[in-house]
Amino acid sequence: MRQAYQIRLNDLGDHGARMCQVASDALRDATTALLNADLALAEKVIATDVQLDEMRASAEAVAFEILALQAPVASDLRAVVSALWIVADLQRMGALAMHVAKAARRRHPAQVIPVEVRPIFERMGRVGVHLADQAARVLLDRDVELARVMESEDDLMDDLHQEMFAALLSPKWSHGVEPAVDLSLLGRFYERFADHAVAVARRVVFLVTGENVGGDTTPVVLAPPER
Repeated sequence: MRQAYQIRLNDLGDHGARMCQVASDALRDATTALLNADLALAEKVIATDVQLDEMRASAEAVAFEILALQAPVASDLRAVVSALWIVADLQRMGALAMHVAKAARRRHPAQVIPVEVRPIFERMGRVGVHLADQAARVLLDRDVELARVMESEDDLMDDLHQEMFAALLSPKWSHGVEPAVDLSLLGRFYERFADHAVAVARRVVFLVTGENVGGDTTPVVLAPPER
C-alpha cells in the first residue's frame, strides 16, 4: 500500500513535467505561427488547450484522492499541494501560448510582427521555451539550484519586454495604434508565460525545502520542513 502511494506521489511530478513539455512545444509553435503567419500551426496550438485542461483535471483528481484517502503530512503534503499549484501554472502557460496563436489566426494572412521588432519576439519565444524546458527539469529532478537560477534567467524576458515597449514608443514607430496594441498584448503573454514557468520552479523549492521563496506565487507553508 505504501509503495503504491509513493508511486502515485511521484507520478504527480512526472505528470507536471509532461505538461511542461506540452506548454513548451505550444509556445515554440505559436511563436513560429506568429512570425510566419502559419494558420495551420496556429490552429494546432489552439487545439492543445483542451489537452492541457484534461491533464490538469487528471492531476487534480489524483491529488484529491491522495488527500482524501492517505491524509499525507509533512513533505508528502507539500508534494500534493505543490502539485495542485503547479498544474494550475502549467495550464495557464498553455493558455498563454494559445493566445499567441490566436493573434496569428486573427490577423492571418497578414503579418502581425513588423520587421523592426521581429528579433525581439524571436528572442522572447526562445526565452519562454527555455524556461519551460528548465521547469520540466526542475520537476523531474527536484533541482532546487536550477530552480533558483531560473529567477535570474526570467530577468531576460523582462528586459525584452521593456525593449519592445521602447520600440513601440519610439518616434520612429510608423505602424499606428492597432498594431501597437496587438504587440503590447503579445508581449504581456510572453512575460506571463515566463512568470508562470518561474512559479513552477518556486513551487518545487517549497516542495523540497518548505522555504517561502517570495514573489506573487508565494505558497502558504502548510507544514514545517522535515529535519
